Amino acid sequence: MSTDHVEVRAGVYADSVTLLQVSRQVQLLPGVATAQVAMATPLNIEVLEGMGFALPARTTADHLVVAVRLGDEGELDPVRAEVDRLLSERRTASGTADEEPPRTTASALLRQPGAVVVVSVPGASAAVEAMDALESGSDVMVFSDNVPLEQEVALKTRATERDLLVMGPDCGTAVLDGLGLGFANVVSPGPVGIVAASGTGCQQVLALLDRAGVGVTTAYGVGGRDLSAAVGARSTRTALARLDADPRVELVLLVSKPPDPEVADLLTSYAAGLATPVVTALLGSGRPDLTAATEDVLNALGRPVPVWPVAGRAEPSGGSRLQGLFVGGTLKDESAAIVTDALVTPDRVALVDFGDDAYTTGRAHPMIDPSLRLARLTEVLAEPDTAVVLLDVVLGHGAEPDPAAALAAVITGARPPVVVSVVGTAHDPQGREAQVSALVAAGAEVHLSHAGATRRALELLDGGA
Repeated sequence: MSTDHVEVRAGVYADSVTLLQVSRQVQLLPGVATAQVAMATPLNIEVLEGMGFALPARTTADHLVVAVRLGDEGELDPVRAEVDRLLSERRTASGTADEEPPRTTASALLRQPGAVVVVSVPGASAAVEAMDALESGSDVMVFSDNVPLEQEVALKTRATERDLLVMGPDCGTAVLDGLGLGFANVVSPGPVGIVAASGTGCQQVLALLDRAGVGVTTAYGVGGRDLSAAVGARSTRTALARLDADPRVELVLLVSKPPDPEVADLLTSYAAGLATPVVTALLGSGRPDLTAATEDVLNALGRPVPVWPVAGRAEPSGGSRLQGLFVGGTLKDESAAIVTDALVTPDRVALVDFGDDAYTTGRAHPMIDPSLRLARLTEVLAEPDTAVVLLDVVLGHGAEPDPAAALAAVITGARPPVVVSVVGTAHDPQGREAQVSALVAAGAEVHLSHAGATRRALELLDGGA
């Protein structure tokens, strides 16, 4: 028999990534059936109530909720003590244990004026914090998603007026002077600068360049909507100008999800007027994929193009549909463009991005919390018409510590072949080779090039020809 315990704490705040990690560790304690440590936002309250927890009527978004379901052998006091320890440990790691943390972005910038501000709060609140950063004269990286489009336009308009840079919203990856922010891979500094209206697209390029022995000192993420008609590439132009003025940058690679055609044309003209050469990877049907664009960069630099590694070998087993389940929105878009160019009819392919706003509202990104994708993966592996499953695994700081382990547990012994792109470098904390080995042992075929993985999945859809 289980017992529920709900504790509401006032005056305590931690970001969603920290609280997800605390929740995971608490769930591993002996006697704990399930646990959730979260800020009491309306969406999190809905999740908690869906788990069967009853919250006090006066719980508000300013409260931290510790909700624990204990089994027969579970004890509450050790759980409380572990929550306290984990929260204290993370505050100490952030350098805030001995001083009161700033309550606002503006007050934080009084301590470190000119610092780059990273905003990771619920999307409805992100614009206020980002605007505070801009008014204080700082660039800002908006990690938050679900930010209204009109607020993004307002932020980037103000940033342009002040010659500042807004990275995001939904900026998952950036590298500033060799320091990775968000879901960043571990790479060496080098002659390439990147501007990316795409987080996982940037990571794919970082991983391919690293494999070719070419480093990146700066990668500006500008948010997936920056090349839309409404936003008009405001941040992209600022980022390109900065890289053009950087003497360390010999060549710039511009990466984007499928852009608005008029914005793409204007941006191409703008890039042609810069002193630094610009290679574009503006995804879409008939355009170069990320691997091809990276090869163009290597050729322009006079560097050899390596053979992109493939490990394992999947074999066809019947079925009529390709099921693509992604954590990277740009990788899904790249696959969609390749499928379109291959003239495969839509009824034979289903591609789902679990990092889309529709799946992350009230939840952590699937690179952190893969539970929704794992549940769908279990379903499609059991469907008789599934001919092949295409997956992406994106490594780096911020991502889950061992994504291959959870996937391997599901795909081992599966009938349909599984093709995986593992996007990462040898020095990422998860260890790319260890991840690849675990997936191959589970029966998957593993690629570094996501475009290569997609084309292999299409071969298997057609019987392996």
